Amino acid sequence: MASVDSSRMANAIRALAMDAVEKAKSGHPGLPMGAADVATVLFSKFLKFDAADPHWPDRDRFILSAGHGSMLLYALMYLTGYKEMTLDQIKNFRQLNSKTPGHPENFITQGVETTTGPLGQGVATSVGFALAERLLAAEFGGDLVDHYTYVLCSDGDLMEGVSHEAIALAGHLKLNKLIFLYDDNSITIDGPIGLTDNVDQVARFKAHGWNARQIDGHDPKAIAAAIRRAQKSDKPSLIACKTIIGFGAPTKAGTSKAHGEPLGAEELAGAKKALDWNYGPFEIPDDVLKAWRSAGRKGKRFNKDWRARLEATPEPQRDEFQRRVIDRKRPADLDEVIRKLKDKLVAEPPTVATRKASELALDVLVPMMPELLLGSADLTPSNNTRTKGLKEVEPGHYDGRYIHYGIREMGMAAAMNGISLHGGFVPAGGTFLCFTDYARPAMRISALAHIPVIYIMTHDSIGLGEDGPTHQPVEHVASLRAMPNMRVFRPADAVETAECWQIALERTKGPTVLALSRQNLTPVRKTAHADNLCAHGAYELIAANGEAKVSIFASGSEVEIAVAAHKQLSDRGIATRVVSVPSLELLLEQPDERRHAIIGKAPVKVAVEALVRFGWDAVIGPEGGFVGMHTFGHSAPAKDLFKHFGITAEAVVNAAETRLR
Repeated sequence: MASVDSSRMANAIRALAMDAVEKAKSGHPGLPMGAADVATVLFSKFLKFDAADPHWPDRDRFILSAGHGSMLLYALMYLTGYKEMTLDQIKNFRQLNSKTPGHPENFITQGVETTTGPLGQGVATSVGFALAERLLAAEFGGDLVDHYTYVLCSDGDLMEGVSHEAIALAGHLKLNKLIFLYDDNSITIDGPIGLTDNVDQVARFKAHGWNARQIDGHDPKAIAAAIRRAQKSDKPSLIACKTIIGFGAPTKAGTSKAHGEPLGAEELAGAKKALDWNYGPFEIPDDVLKAWRSAGRKGKRFNKDWRARLEATPEPQRDEFQRRVIDRKRPADLDEVIRKLKDKLVAEPPTVATRKASELALDVLVPMMPELLLGSADLTPSNNTRTKGLKEVEPGHYDGRYIHYGIREMGMAAAMNGISLHGGFVPAGGTFLCFTDYARPAMRISALAHIPVIYIMTHDSIGLGEDGPTHQPVEHVASLRAMPNMRVFRPADAVETAECWQIALERTKGPTVLALSRQNLTPVRKTAHADNLCAHGAYELIAANGEAKVSIFASGSEVEIAVAAHKQLSDRGIATRVVSVPSLELLLEQPDERRHAIIGKAPVKVAVEALVRFGWDAVIGPEGGFVGMHTFGHSAPAKDLFKHFGITAEAVVNAAETRLR
């Protein structure tokens, strides 16, 4: 290592980034060129990692929040010796089926901690990584959990509103092992940052309870000294690294022209000349590559020592760590616990809101599932997310299991992404369903990146009543159902709520929304069933007496309306069945035979849901009847609203009879 100058190692990053972007004819060379010195110091002198074992649980986490500069990360991974990151992958930057997509994707590229690209998301997700580390350390001890979370962020990351939510939460919780390396190059796509912003970021972070300072981002000694100080801090740290975007480019360095387009052959040649890099495209001299590969191996001994400590850990604790952090398996008795709860709920059926039914489920889940980490965005009493005796996470005290996220919906969702990706916990956080609008960018990352978080979204329709149309989410469920890999459940009673919790907890490849009512609901499940009836998205709740003429489909609070309509139609001699549909999109994912069997062959199909129709035609067809919302809601008691908007059993009966005629 000592025989190779740090600047030559940094220039290897710059060269690979320039060459890859040039070959792809698209990409962002400016950030990798500007931040190469910072990355070189971090990876060669400080970052605890083992390139041969990207999933080592006690590795330091490195998050490239400025995901557009992905070639910085890919270059580092190739240079340090990650097995999957070959030179051919670098040459295939931004090409179909490569391991080097335009923005880093954790589900594509081994060694990428989290999907980034939408600015601010990496910053906010990192808070969850850092919090998970502190929580696990409090539970399992520093011998097994002791690592830092480093974030390379940009001007754009810190302009995004979610950065305010994230850094405020991190500062409040005193997450001192979280270190931001801010690529302070003062350039955005439109030009100098002065066009739009004059925030003193160092002062801003200090105001949020961070240690913060500015350094020369091209001075390796200053970078190293700043990181050492940050590692000893009792607060999270910001190191504002003053850099030149496109460092080395003869005419584009320091300008927006270096940001998001290839340099061009002439500028690229000029940059290599200025950097004294006399090598061809994708060519790395042996001494530089050896120095980088040595950096990639230096964590191997730390990894080995850690595994020895794990092996020496008492068996019960070791097995729990293995299950939760390494294997990421759910408790073996989860199914049995839910089955017993269902038996109790059928024996003593409660008439409660499904938000309360969710709390009843959590009462039995929390004691048997220590990794279940609950929280709310300042709506704990309304979301019913905190069970009795559940200890809170407090600044500097991380032995709790309940997080007060504050009024920070997107910050909460992003932090839960980081908690889940870190490993060791299953995060579940609550707010009102209408506020998925605030959380949506982070929820989309959950779905895209296959992150198993649980969103407890209460007050799910006009049934919330007097708060009015600003809080009544008539269109939100449809929009969430439209999101690929986002699973939405809207249970009808306490039994369905328990089953939906089980499905959500068993899901390990994507997020789940539990859309829960504010108002009390009449129990509709009369038998418990050993099987989870919600697991296929829908099931026949009430069979027809004879060959069905009408099928009524409903979710959530409207299932009891469907049941009442069934009675009226049956009393009139019309053979009717009721299908409960807690998850419309899960029903539509079923194999053809099962889906057709659940939907049935009744000539008349009617759906009832106190939401918009969008999505239901896949079940009822364009000529099917729909009883639901067509506008925004109003402020009034829930019962009055259902009558006002015509969401009643009588309306369902009328829709069925009209189509029968």
